Amino acid sequence: MALDPHSFQQYLHDPRVWDEMYDNGSVRSPYQKVFDFLQSISADELAKKEELARRLFMSQGITFTVYSSGEGIEKIFPFDIVPRIITGAEWRLIESGIKQRLKALNLFLKDVYHQQFILKDGIVPIDLVYSCQHFLREMQGVSVPYDIYVHIAGIDLIRDSDGTFYVLEDNLRTPSGVSYMIENREITKRIFPDIIPQNRVLPVTHYPSILHKNLVALSPRKISSPNVVLLTPGIYNSAYFEHTTLARLMGIELVEGRDLVVENHCVYMKTTSGLQQVDVIYRRVDDDFLDPLVFRPESTLGVSGILSAYRKGNVAIVNALGNGVADDKAVYVYVPQMIRYYLNEEPILKNVPTYHVAKPDERKYVLENIDKMVVKKTNESGGYGMLMGHMASAKEIEDYKKEILKDPRQFIAQPVISLSSAPCYINGKMQPRRIDLRPFALCGPDGIEIVPGGLTRVALREGSLVVNSSQGGGSKDTWVLA
Repeated sequence: MALDPHSFQQYLHDPRVWDEMYDNGSVRSPYQKVFDFLQSISADELAKKEELARRLFMSQGITFTVYSSGEGIEKIFPFDIVPRIITGAEWRLIESGIKQRLKALNLFLKDVYHQQFILKDGIVPIDLVYSCQHFLREMQGVSVPYDIYVHIAGIDLIRDSDGTFYVLEDNLRTPSGVSYMIENREITKRIFPDIIPQNRVLPVTHYPSILHKNLVALSPRKISSPNVVLLTPGIYNSAYFEHTTLARLMGIELVEGRDLVVENHCVYMKTTSGLQQVDVIYRRVDDDFLDPLVFRPESTLGVSGILSAYRKGNVAIVNALGNGVADDKAVYVYVPQMIRYYLNEEPILKNVPTYHVAKPDERKYVLENIDKMVVKKTNESGGYGMLMGHMASAKEIEDYKKEILKDPRQFIAQPVISLSSAPCYINGKMQPRRIDLRPFALCGPDGIEIVPGGLTRVALREGSLVVNSSQGGGSKDTWVLA
């Protein structure tokens, strides 16, 4: 039994939304081979492929943990079998835009923790930086290897109704999701072994080797094989699967805070044969929990004295501490100005229009038009603490307005951007769902490298614009065509 040839005819995408596969009822050329393949196989076969993908995810333990329900349950990361396709020309634009953005953000971090020229020149308001809870005074005057603060970045992109890519946010602290990008590709190779080479899809599997090369290059001791470790908060962290995967793929030790100790401003790993000096730490522990002597004294996730070892240059930490000041959602508003200020260039990728509610005139406008806005807390992530004005009840809006007025600094607002849609195989038929894209950029001494692809996140609920896995989202394989 062939896949119902009408399965795509019933594909009802909103004509006001940019659809990745369809343009005015006809299939876009990058998708043609995939479209033809999906039309050629039976509905039973497609259902079997979806089931195989689910089983592979289950057997390999590709999970994330949800805490919102209070249970801390591990869930299989929902995976949609229809790939998202990006053309070579689109990718070149994305790549150049992200590289430009990261150069400026790195320069901003160096500046803000040293001379602060951008604050003295009034380009970024000084009170905005000093009121940011992720601005670490402990990092002022600290030199970091090669002046690289952002070694790993996940830049979230969305596509508006005219097909234009916008940067939704910058993740510069401990961005997650790259393991799902790698696993999604491996699963796709298993379920569709022929169509990847036919479409000349660029590979993503070399990400761990680029990351490992960059980590080794940061070692303060110039030795042939520096000791690199990945510091995880432990098995209860939502991204623990990713921590284990990356440590395994790079061939480095996965450690917790209790496995490390600081002596004479050097970090050591406890081993059965005694202490072994650590040169580079890829940490997936937030700043606040990294050193109980400096930050939260009750933290058991970090290592006492690690900040002193870092400041003396005896250990490299990736990403640098204090990066949160550059991915604060209120500071995001000023990234285009940073690009002009530091690089003397116009931004290649635009920001989503954003209102900072701390400004009285912008606050007035947002409160009057809140039913057409998405309002976000500047320091929340994962889709938490957000108001979707067009979907909220009158009571929810009133309650949220009270929260805003208590502390306007902590909120930004953006118009509801439609997010592009892409075909997903749900309940046995093709249906459009909204998507975003998180490419992963690696900054090392040799420059910035971006693996061609990224994590395409999918809002699996019909009509939803929220793609976060913690809020019921899933993902799909992302193909960049050669």
